Amino acid sequence: MYSEQQIMMWASGFFWPLLRISAMFVAIPVFSGRFVDSKILVGASLMITFFTLPLLPDHRAIEVFSHEGVITGLQQILIGLSMGFVLQLVFSAIIFAGQGIAYSMGLGFASMVDPTTGVSVPVVSQFYLVLSTLLYLTLGGHLVLIEMLIDSFNTLPIGATGMERSDIWSIIAWSSRIFSAGLLMAMPAIASLLMVNVAFGVVTRAAPQLNIFAVGFPITLILGTLLMWVTLSPVLENFTNLLAESYGVIGGFLRIGG
Repeated sequence: MYSEQQIMMWASGFFWPLLRISAMFVAIPVFSGRFVDSKILVGASLMITFFTLPLLPDHRAIEVFSHEGVITGLQQILIGLSMGFVLQLVFSAIIFAGQGIAYSMGLGFASMVDPTTGVSVPVVSQFYLVLSTLLYLTLGGHLVLIEMLIDSFNTLPIGATGMERSDIWSIIAWSSRIFSAGLLMAMPAIASLLMVNVAFGVVTRAAPQLNIFAVGFPITLILGTLLMWVTLSPVLENFTNLLAESYGVIGGFLRIGG
């Protein structure tokens, strides 16, 4: 027969890693979307936790229903959510870039519901989001994140101490990359379309009788589509660089070197 203390020790040894892993799956892009069944997320969290247990270092048994247990649980949830949140910022940057291009080419009204967030976004943003998601899965970004998560149990062992206040502030400071990186991706198309609109304004002043709305919208739409095709490779390259930068931020607060 096993004692109650032994059972609680075994349960806590499985419960704390499960909290960190399941919190990451709740926040990680692609897998946290509304189109992913919650049963799949729960099954994936349980499976990864089960296979990760032999790789984890020994840690002190912590009573689940205690003050230290509550603090430890919050720390594990915070670590997992922070990892997924940083990656969410990367995908938000490319959505922001798509919105800027869509409004510049006159497609701001053409929007659809994003299945990952449930928010209405322009179709241009949805186009970039689908491509970036495929690129993210092709590069194995989710596998790298899971590997970093497993390594974090060595660098941030299970306990009441985990992420510090400086780590939270570093994530908040890096969140400004949504706007800077998104603007950098969309700037070539926005600048080109701005010059076209300025040219249309000059034509309107020179020939007021010309219906500029009937002529300008098709030209802006066609030119914007061509600019999207021309700048597609640089946009995806900037997305890849931002993704690598985000993994550096995650490795920073997880204390993972290199």
